[in-house]
Amino acid sequence: MNDQKRIVVKIGSGLLVGEESLAVRYAFLHGMMADIAALRAEGYEVVLTSSGAAAIGLGTLGLTPKDAGLADKQAAAACGQPLIMNAYKQVALEFGIDIAQILLTSEDMENRRRFLNTKNTLDRLLAKGMLPIINENDTITTEEIRVGDNDRLAAKVAQMIQAQHFVMLTGVEGLYDRDPDEPGAQFVEEVEDVSIYLEATTGKSTLGSGGMLTKMQAANMAQNAGVTAYIASGILDSPVSSVLKNERRHTRCIAQGDASSSWRVWLADRLTMAGSLVVSNEAAAQLGTGQRGIRADDIVAVQGEYAKGDVLHIYDEKGEECARGLTNYASNETVLLARRAGEAVESVLGYHSNADVIAARNLVPIEDRHLPREAPDDDVTSIAS
Repeated sequence: MNDQKRIVVKIGSGLLVGEESLAVRYAFLHGMMADIAALRAEGYEVVLTSSGAAAIGLGTLGLTPKDAGLADKQAAAACGQPLIMNAYKQVALEFGIDIAQILLTSEDMENRRRFLNTKNTLDRLLAKGMLPIINENDTITTEEIRVGDNDRLAAKVAQMIQAQHFVMLTGVEGLYDRDPDEPGAQFVEEVEDVSIYLEATTGKSTLGSGGMLTKMQAANMAQNAGVTAYIASGILDSPVSSVLKNERRHTRCIAQGDASSSWRVWLADRLTMAGSLVVSNEAAAQLGTGQRGIRADDIVAVQGEYAKGDVLHIYDEKGEECARGLTNYASNETVLLARRAGEAVESVLGYHSNADVIAARNLVPIEDRHLPREAPDDDVTSIAS
């Protein structure tokens, strides 16, 4: 367990970049850096996750968010990233802060080795007094593999470094129980169960790729790791510390999980779905005991093409998600083992390996606080066929 006081702050594109000008909003940047300097003086270690590179780059390319396709946005990110980091560098130096840049993709978070390498880098930068600034690597990501928003990326970073606080700054004060433009909409100050509010969180900003829905998903990921999440407007003066000190209105999502179990947290909260298994109802009912893994004869169907070491989503025969776990076998090997259940692994695959498709130690039951993923209905291989 980390003993340092750590904060992860996520800044949306709309706060950093003018919607019409597509230029850096230096007034906000100065207020943010002044607040970070004050928090660092109080003993906090701070990590920023920052959107905005693609938005600034669109202006360089003479494009607008409405007429830019995926290739345009990738090119814009390449143009905008040095510009936004230069802006950060200029303002940070005024407050005696040295910055470091880290660009990440979903694969960096989903692959265990890359995840640990990133964590080690962040820990070293923080130990040396640097301010890490993280962004999704939009230049190389595609619609299929991108994280999709910096809210959930920031939540994964908060999990990774075992932060105490995760602050998402946006263009609104926080969460409402319905569309805030509807009559009678009520502001929500505190959230325990994120799932209650998912239907009220549609829509997203012009410049960003996320909205309140992704903020709720990100808050849930933080909660599950023992991190308190906050959603607040990005004001100019003390945008972060005023939230932590409860000096202005915001939505606070209460930490619920165990921050000390980083392995289980990494297994449970996924940015992408590599694949899934459908297991018998009998097997699903026993997964919560922690005493058994998933055997070949438990499997009813296999979905997707995945590799050994991927984390799979586990469903019962009713389509309800019951667990997530690290697979010992690729999808084609899993199908072979399931169709020849009862035979030794070596006789089926030609090499000796673990008898369990997913070992008990690498399996995490889905609890009420986790947001489940709907079972996929395509690319499914039935074991009975």
